[in-house]
Order: sequence, then structure tokens, then C-alpha cells
Amino acid sequence: MSFDVIKPGMLALLQDSGRFGFQHLGITTGGPMDEHAFYWANRLLGNKPDATQLEITFGQLSLKANAPTTVAITGADLAATLNDKAIQPWLTYAIKPGDVLAFGAPKSGLRAYLAVSGGFNCEPKLGSCATVKREQLGGLSGIGDALKKGDTLPFTPNKDVIESRAPRWTIPDYDAPLELGVMPAYQNASFTHDEQMTFYTSRYEVSQNIDRMGYRLSGTPIKSQLSGIISEGIAFGAIQIPNDGQPIVLMKDRQTIGGYPKIGCLSSLGAGQLSQRQPGQAVTFAPMDVADAEVERRLFNRVIFG
Repeated sequence: MSFDVIKPGMLALLQDSGRFGFQHLGITTGGPMDEHAFYWANRLLGNKPDATQLEITFGQLSLKANAPTTVAITGADLAATLNDKAIQPWLTYAIKPGDVLAFGAPKSGLRAYLAVSGGFNCEPKLGSCATVKREQLGGLSGIGDALKKGDTLPFTPNKDVIESRAPRWTIPDYDAPLELGVMPAYQNASFTHDEQMTFYTSRYEVSQNIDRMGYRLSGTPIKSQLSGIISEGIAFGAIQIPNDGQPIVLMKDRQTIGGYPKIGCLSSLGAGQLSQRQPGQAVTFAPMDVADAEVERRLFNRVIFG
């Protein structure tokens, strides 16, 4: 009982909440780039919060169902259709055998999340189904492959229809100006006051060099007083400044250690917002207190986890 993959799209990966406890071995966490969209998709279906979903980047995916279920779609608007009829994200949809669910090109945002009632069935590797292509770990095959034509996505059939939609206040506008809070950390003190002011008052653009490892931004360069550092562990959302002065935000498939100075770190929810921005979109930064980031996350967790 599954979806059959008719067209695999640009990049479609099975993801759960991530693989934790192995970074000391050089194994990164993986997991959903946009945690807000991911957890809301499972919540709409009443799934366990970390139930395995499909993260669809850039669209162009087509699936054919051979069993009944209900799906939830959140995140980017990738011009989804159900049996050639346009459907919207942030809603649930009943699926019948023979139905074709397809995604086109991005209209707003970059990554959509497709959850199925009960979650997709997947054999965990190191405790997680999260797909990390670079590490050849997780996913449908267990070796980090993206979906391919002819693959089958197994799930447990469910004839019960789940009608649900996300509250309007939870739905982000991925085309709106994006200001991200930065928690000073790491080597923040190695950036002079003038360099920090340049960073916080400049407008940066998302470059063409973006993937699940990192988002490279382009704009006014900034410099650290350090020429390099001893390699250290890297958190999701860390903002490292290489020698050319252009910020790189480290994402879910980041390397586990790195040696560039870091001016600070985004919250996980902030990094998720960035992951929905396409090349050419603008980003600005503002200082953020760790306590504010903790409150933001606690409020989010209270809604999602109860």
C-alpha cells in the first residue's frame, strides 16, 4: 500500500525530525529544513510529531496512490494538483486509489512537506529515516537516495478522512521581507563594532549557492579579526564568515565541524524561514537574545506538542 513515484521531481527526500547523538562521529542530523512546516503537517493529521514525511524541493513531483489515506501539504506553494485540479497548501486532502498528486514549479517558497496519515513507512538507520545524500544514509533505500521514478512510498492505508486546516496566523508569507534574529555567539567578539554594525544594517541576497548544507548570501562583506579558528562543532543556523566576507548559514546537512569564524547563530525556526527563500530574495539581520529565542520555541512547542 503506497504511492508510486511517476516523476521524482528536482529533489524529494524522506525526512523525520532528524538523527541525533552521532555528530561526534561526523554524522550530521539531517531532518526537515523548515521545522515549522514539517511539524504542522503532522499536527494537521494527528500524527506523531516526528512521523516521516516527504520534503519536496522545487516541485516537479508526481505520485499515484494505490490505497486510501489522507495527506497534509504544508510549506511552499508548489502549484500542487490532485487529479489535475489545483489544491492549496496548509490543508488536508482525502486520497483514493488511482488518485494522482502532482507538484509543479514554486509559486511561493521553495520546500513543501507532504505528510500521510500515520506517516510513511521507512526502516530507520541509526534511529532515524532522515535522508542525507552526502552521507549516503537514510531514506527509502537506507543509503541516502532521493526519490527515483518507479519507487514506491509505503504507508498504512486509512479510509478515515481527516479534515483539517492550519490556522491563518500560522501560515508564513514566503514573499515578505525577511528579518532574522541572530544570537551573538561563537567568535562574535572577533568582529569589531563597525563590522557588526555593517552586518546588522546591510541587505543580503540569497545566492544561487544554496542547498541542504548551507545558504550562501551575497552583500556587503564583513571581516573577523581572526584569520581562522580551530575546527569546532557547528549548530544548525550558525552563520560563518569565510575569507571573502560573505555569510554562509549552516543548515540541516551541514558538516559537523568547521574552522571559519562565526558571528552568531539563527534559531531553528529562523533558519527554517530562510530555507523557504529562493535565490535573489532579500534577507536582513537583527540582534536577538537567547532568552527570546527560547520563548519563541517554547510557544511553538506548546502549540505543536501540547
